[in-house]
Amino acid sequence: MLNRRHIRIKVMQALYALSQSENQDLIKEEKFMNASTAQMYDLYLVMVDLLVEIHAHAKDFLEKSQQKMLATESDKNPNLKFVNNKVLVSLAENELLQKELKKAKLNNWRLDSEYVVLIYESLIESEFFEEYMLKPETDFKEDKNFVIQFFTELVAPNDKLYEYLEDYRITWIDDLPVVNTTIIKRLSKLKPNSPESTILPKLYKDEEDRQYAKDLLLRTSRNDAEFEAEILGNTPNWDQDRIATLDKILIKMALCEFLKFASIPVKVTINEYLELSKEYSTPKSSIFINGVLDRLVKKYKLEGRLNKAGRGLIE
Repeated sequence: MLNRRHIRIKVMQALYALSQSENQDLIKEEKFMNASTAQMYDLYLVMVDLLVEIHAHAKDFLEKSQQKMLATESDKNPNLKFVNNKVLVSLAENELLQKELKKAKLNNWRLDSEYVVLIYESLIESEFFEEYMLKPETDFKEDKNFVIQFFTELVAPNDKLYEYLEDYRITWIDDLPVVNTTIIKRLSKLKPNSPESTILPKLYKDEEDRQYAKDLLLRTSRNDAEFEAEILGNTPNWDQDRIATLDKILIKMALCEFLKFASIPVKVTINEYLELSKEYSTPKSSIFINGVLDRLVKKYKLEGRLNKAGRGLIE
């Protein structure tokens, strides 16, 4: 689920917290990064569970409607297409998903059910819901496409839900785009006989990415003095106290990748940190960071310090 860009964001956040701490405890910040990363998986579970609870709410609503004293014909014989949606039923019956939710003690939508109701009401008012419900029959693929459209158009962009998630856990907002994208990819992979684990992604793609996250944090921090000196020596016309703390952190992380990660191409490193600066730092940060990194790459090439492994990794 975590891509390299998001790993960089997690490391950046940990390094920033370390820079603001009076007692600079690298072990503590590594634990902070690991906890923040694990919470991303919690967010994934919460968002999938939201679909489960909306489905459960719809079933409960129909059952209560049938029991009304003055039930109408549509109450007595409701359209069951949504509650019988094959993908939603498979999620509701997924024991592995429920086990993961229980282990993480995630019970958000039972406690804050108003968001379930809110999104369900927006769903039943939508045109694509009406079109889906009017179809005489649907197969697994059509049910899946409907759930993906529902998630993409009504769940992922919901402002009220966004505010709730931000209030519940601030780090989730940075994680939400990656989580939503992963959910859509996982839903797309579902088939009628898919294993329960299909909907549950690995937090890291592989052990190499897990190690990359740890190494980037530790190597950047442990070489902080060296990287600080490089910045000071290559920004002679800048008041050092006025260089944004986050800009320095991004430059140091980039220098760490230049010098300590032989397999990462220079161009990839530069592009990634320029994008992060545009998203997280000041409007002019990307120009400043690009200038510093460009000078240092030229310097390192002349000094023979860019020991990149593989063809095309320096150009």
